[in-house]
Amino acid sequence: MPLHPQTARFLDVLASWTAPQRTGDAAEPTIEEMRARIGPALPGVRRELPEVRDVRVPGPGGPVPVRLYRPEPPGRGALPAIVYLHGGGWVLGDVDSVDGACRDLAAKTGCVVLNVGYRLAPEHPFPAAVDDAWAVVASVAREPKRWNARPGAVAVAGDSAGGNLAAAVALLARERGVRLAHQLLVYPVTDTAMDTPSWRRYRSGYGLDAATLAWFLELYRGAADPADVRLAPLRAPDLTGAAPATVITAEYDILRDEAEAYARRLAAAGVPVELRRYDGVVHAFFLLPEFFDAGAEAMDYAARRLRAAFDPGPAQGSR
Repeated sequence: MPLHPQTARFLDVLASWTAPQRTGDAAEPTIEEMRARIGPALPGVRRELPEVRDVRVPGPGGPVPVRLYRPEPPGRGALPAIVYLHGGGWVLGDVDSVDGACRDLAAKTGCVVLNVGYRLAPEHPFPAAVDDAWAVVASVAREPKRWNARPGAVAVAGDSAGGNLAAAVALLARERGVRLAHQLLVYPVTDTAMDTPSWRRYRSGYGLDAATLAWFLELYRGAADPADVRLAPLRAPDLTGAAPATVITAEYDILRDEAEAYARRLAAAGVPVELRRYDGVVHAFFLLPEFFDAGAEAMDYAARRLRAAFDPGPAQGSR
């Protein structure tokens, strides 16, 4: 499908966001400068919820910041819980960068959502982010009363690098005997090879630049084995028993092929999974309903899938 007109408009706006801020040498922005730009660049109105508060969860590297969203007033009873992991190439982003999406997800699913501010590379390379993500998931799964969460009703979700962390945590949950109700993977990184047709075809000019993501992956990976399944879930020898999944991809995205390959691997292992590709759009569309009608549609779809995971019925199926 040709680029959707909304996508073309977004790419024009993105170019203005990321235009060189310097004069003279036209050097590439530093990580600190990139981090400073990402917050003000994000548009959108954030919906009000009965409860939004910042808390901390003990983690292996110190307290992990978490923003909790509750769609009902405190005291109304236990709700299913979704642990959300933001994107940003393991280098950028924080709880604020997905605050609007997490508010929407809580409202649309009727679940408590925990938005995790995991440690970032290069200051904290792999496996720091995985360890922090796991600490929060384990806390919700093993201490549901602390979060007023329904016992046994925990899902993990994330976009881009956060989708990578969500997939990794889902595999850790399987190995460590923690049952997850679902994993929502939105255009996730699933491999370290960077050699798919979509990597080659959309490597530049479509929002997510291949060279930048390769750099971020190098900063995050450090000296770790690129085949470590916590880095590259697609390389796991066996996906049997992983949590049921929803995988969302964008047509014009370097991560499209590896994300869809992971969905096929899950299905081949007998894991209930639905894969949905949104045509004509680029990476990040899910978080930007202000730009993309498809973003709002994908959020509604994700919410339906998560609601079904917590209340299984005929629609849960697989394909």
